[in-house]
Amino acid sequence: MCGRFVSSSTPDEVASYFDAHPPPLESSIEPSWNVAPTDDVYVVVEREGIREVAGHHWGLVPFWAKDPKIGSRMINARAESLTTKNAFKAAFEHRRCIVPADGFYEWRKVPGQKTKQPYFIYRADGEPLAFAGLWERWRAPSGLAGETLRSTTIVTTEANATMDPIHDRMPVILPRSAWARWLDPHESDVESLSELLVPAADDLLTMHPVSTDVGNVRNQGAQLTDPLDGSTAG
Repeated sequence: MCGRFVSSSTPDEVASYFDAHPPPLESSIEPSWNVAPTDDVYVVVEREGIREVAGHHWGLVPFWAKDPKIGSRMINARAESLTTKNAFKAAFEHRRCIVPADGFYEWRKVPGQKTKQPYFIYRADGEPLAFAGLWERWRAPSGLAGETLRSTTIVTTEANATMDPIHDRMPVILPRSAWARWLDPHESDVESLSELLVPAADDLLTMHPVSTDVGNVRNQGAQLTDPLDGSTAG
């Protein structure tokens, strides 16, 4: 599960890190320390041999959908069902992307308490995360107004040892060595691609508890990622 994450890097920083072309200025997305489902997010895609950063709606809307609202239920795609679920099969084979993130949040159950404790989870070396994603292009049915909608979903897999105490799922985090293969629109061997959809190494991530303020999607700011008083990364 990945239902909230941080995207605070500038478009130029994202483009530089992923060796991609930045988006047009008019397509820039405001930095967010509390990205929520249905927000617009950056993705890295490859088109005609060129890697570029583009804005997509978070919550995949299948090309066959009659209503784009279905996307709110498709912010994540389980790696185990990409080849069998109709919403993801075509995208897995032809339309893959990377969703850049500076970290993500997950909530842990606390014995004896009703309120779950949120944690900010990020790379131990401070580098950005490269979530495996899928994207789709949806056009409004005939007779309905609206431009083409491009949307994305984040692929999840089983938790590694670091994440397991918090949640039994985690986003698929692609190493740099896998980016070109994952983004290549001509690569359609889903069996081979599925080999990339594994938990990250146990030492890749670190985390610390943060304020429950992050639970309100209206709250923003870098302070949302600050450790609670007395807590340390680990």
